Amino acid sequence: MSPEIDPGAHSAAYLSAAADLTRTIDPTQMDAMAGGMAELRERGGRLFILGVGGGAGHASHAVSDFRKLCLIESYAPTDNVSELTARTNDDGWETAFSDWLEVSRLRACDALLVFSVGGGSRELGVSVNLVCAMELARRTGASLYGVTGAPGGVLAQLADVVILLEPPPGLRTPLVESLQALVWHALVSHPDLARKQGHWESLAAGAQGTGDVDAPAGNHRP
Repeated sequence: MSPEIDPGAHSAAYLSAAADLTRTIDPTQMDAMAGGMAELRERGGRLFILGVGGGAGHASHAVSDFRKLCLIESYAPTDNVSELTARTNDDGWETAFSDWLEVSRLRACDALLVFSVGGGSRELGVSVNLVCAMELARRTGASLYGVTGAPGGVLAQLADVVILLEPPPGLRTPLVESLQALVWHALVSHPDLARKQGHWESLAAGAQGTGDVDAPAGNHRP
């Protein structure tokens, strides 16, 4: 931590910056992304969710929600650590995602959703594995969506719909990754996209139907 930063002010500053950044998101872009993914489901396409580091964690969680709540066939290459490390070891990190997508027969009816703080750059040698995957999506005609914090990155340049965040430089990574989670949770609960409610939302709806607004009776998952 920089000595100029007052530790006692960090939490308040972080929450304030997160709130300010959330208000800069264009809701029409989120609606457009939800609409595009609803069309993806209708045409029988698959959703491939990509990220590295924190983005890989988002991808795994998002796959679960898009499958369970939105009934979209979804996958993340980072969920298969054996294949990912084998490809990285044998063929190189840069092509690990694009080669995986080629074996998965990425098609024009499919889509990629990419979580990347910097958006990828060949020139800077940053997240080139994501760049290769996004370029493959453009070549095959697959739709490309993303959430990023860099207007000059490949994701911002190539995406059909992108949520572009501009956080304070000193908090770029944590804030972008925080809001990536906010965006995809907004998507999986979007009326145009969601087909099922989350567990606690369905319990709340049932409780309202019986007039019991407190915890419903019976044994339920925590």
